[in-house]
Amino acid sequence: MQEVPHIPVLYREVTDTFEGIDDGIIIDCTMGYGGHSSMILESNPNIKLIGIDQDQTAIDFSTKRLEKFGDRVEIRKGRFSKVIQDILREYDKSSIKGILADIGVSSLQLDQKERGFSYESDTLDMRMDKEADKDAASVVNNYSQNELEDILREYGELRNYKQVAAKIVQNRPFTSAKELAEKLKPFLPRGKKIHPATLLMQAIRIEVNDELGELRELLGAIEEAKLPHAKVAVISFHSLEDRIVKQTFARWAKSCICPAEAFRCECGNNHNIGKIITRKPITAKDDELKENARSRSAKMRIFEMDNEE
Repeated sequence: MQEVPHIPVLYREVTDTFEGIDDGIIIDCTMGYGGHSSMILESNPNIKLIGIDQDQTAIDFSTKRLEKFGDRVEIRKGRFSKVIQDILREYDKSSIKGILADIGVSSLQLDQKERGFSYESDTLDMRMDKEADKDAASVVNNYSQNELEDILREYGELRNYKQVAAKIVQNRPFTSAKELAEKLKPFLPRGKKIHPATLLMQAIRIEVNDELGELRELLGAIEEAKLPHAKVAVISFHSLEDRIVKQTFARWAKSCICPAEAFRCECGNNHNIGKIITRKPITAKDDELKENARSRSAKMRIFEMDNEE
C-alpha cells in the first residue's frame, strides 16, 4: 500500500469550491501526489479529472493512487501552461467545469533533499522537471552579477539584493544548497518564522522553473479559451503569485474598459468574462495551521467564468 506523503493545503476549501459539479471535466493543473485530485474525484462521483504534472515521480505515484477511479482519470506530463492549451483545444469547452492550480513546489519535493529545494540539501538543483536543462547550479554559478541582482530583487524581494548578488559571485562556485545557504546566511534577513535563506532559495527556484511566467501563461490560456461556465481556483504561496492572480481576476471581472479619463462609457460595458467569488483570498483555518505549517502562506482565489452569449 502506498504511503500518502502529505495532506494538501486548503483541502476542505478546495473540496467545497468544486462541490456540486454533477458532470464534465475538472482539470488539476498541478496534480502532484494526487491529494486534491483524489478528494475532488471522491466528492464529485460523476466528473472526469485530468491531472497535469511535469514531475515523473509525482506522476508515477498519482497513477497508482488514483487507479481506483478507473477511466475517470487522465494524467498528462508537461508544463501546465502548455498542456492545458492542448486540453482546451481537444475537449468541448462546455464540458470544462473546473480548473485548479496549486502553484509552487510540493511538500514532497521539499522533503526530498536530493531534489535541491531545501536549504539543507547536498545538491543544487531545484528543477520541478528533472529533465529540464536549467538547474539552480547553472543560475548560481553562471549568471552575471546583474542577472542575479534582477532575480533577487524581483523574485526574492530582498532589499540588499546587490550585496547578496555580489557575495554569490565572490564565493562561487557552489555545489549544494546547504553550502549556499550557510555562506550567505550573514547577509540575509532574519525572521522568527522562516529560515534566513528562504527568500534567496525562493528567488532561485522561481527563476529555474519560470514559475511566474508559467502562471501568467496559464491564466492567459484560460482567458483565451472563453469557457462558458467554469470555476477557476488558484492557490499561491507568496505575494508575487497572489498579486498576478488578484490583478488578472480583477481585469476579467471588469465590464467597462474605457480609459479612466473618459467622460462616459464608449466600450459597450460588456467586457467581463465572469465574476470574482473571493474578494479576499481564502486562507487555512487554525486546525490546519497546527497540522501543516506550510499552509500558513497559502492563499486561494476563485473566479467563476461566464462567457455565454
